[in-house]
Amino acid sequence: MEYRSLGRTDLRVSAICLGTMTWGQQNTEAEGHAQMDYAFEQGVNFLDTAELYSIPPKAETQGATERIIGNWMKAKGNRDKVILASKVCGRNGFTWFRDGGVTPTLSRAHIRAAIENSLKRLQTDYLDLYQLHSPDRHVPQWGSNPTVYRHPEPAPDEVPIEETLAALDELVKEGKVRHVGLSNETAWGTMRFVAAAEAGKGPRVVSVQNAYNLLNRTYEVNLAEVSMREQVGLLVYSPLAQGYLTGKYQNGARPAGARTTLFNRGDRYETPGAHEAIDAYLAIAREANLDPAALAIAFATSRCFVTSNIIGATTLEQLKVDIAAADVIITSELEAKIDAVHQWRGNPCP
Repeated sequence: MEYRSLGRTDLRVSAICLGTMTWGQQNTEAEGHAQMDYAFEQGVNFLDTAELYSIPPKAETQGATERIIGNWMKAKGNRDKVILASKVCGRNGFTWFRDGGVTPTLSRAHIRAAIENSLKRLQTDYLDLYQLHSPDRHVPQWGSNPTVYRHPEPAPDEVPIEETLAALDELVKEGKVRHVGLSNETAWGTMRFVAAAEAGKGPRVVSVQNAYNLLNRTYEVNLAEVSMREQVGLLVYSPLAQGYLTGKYQNGARPAGARTTLFNRGDRYETPGAHEAIDAYLAIAREANLDPAALAIAFATSRCFVTSNIIGATTLEQLKVDIAAADVIITSELEAKIDAVHQWRGNPCP
């Protein structure tokens, strides 16, 4: 397993990070423990979770994933061996996260309430990385067409970036958080956080966790340069495009137990042109005698701006393929074929 620096810190994280969001709904606690056991045996040292998980968001399962991880670390006595990342909700429409049934924001009060609850569920007194799950600002995302910009009206109570960063600074100084990061963020937002830190208003962000895969390479347009020049690396989520890049949903197939089959949440990867692009990438994998999942994961992991690739699986068999993809080399020939499809099909699933 390869290990990479997390931003400008002295933390070295595995190039493959174990995503956990299915634990508590699609996966039982025992299955989550088995996945962590296997991943750490293979050299993974990095876990990513969130107060939002498990997915899909539900009041009755909110926080379940953090509890499963906390129980595993307690049973193993291995907290010092785990680089643990979680997230505080950005502004969203769910009202069960905070007392009083209010909408979450990235204000000081909400961040402090969130971290205390996460630490309790995780049975630890600190997080190695605490991420803002999405901006407090209204920004185009979740499948928005990146070539068509619509400026959202700001919320009347929008929390300034400087206020959010100051709240995170308190957590770092108190020892509850070692480092901070962003998620579902834009280039403008990332640079505003960097500038605020350089002006002495709080800790410097070390990472951005955004979607990135063969069907959605929009991160390369602006954010990749930010990652390289500012050492704010990408933590990839959805490298398999919610499983669509494995081919299991092609031609309308709905395998038993698969996420889209269970929850009907695949709209982001069923856009015009997606089916044809997937077919083209599946053909490249066949020609190279590679599992399609291994090709997709290896491509994302191999990018120079990527710190770690967050993989998720619902079975140990899937997990074995996904982790083994860390050893797959994207040759110049493979890259040329991938880029040719990208030039032809673009980003059908932003």
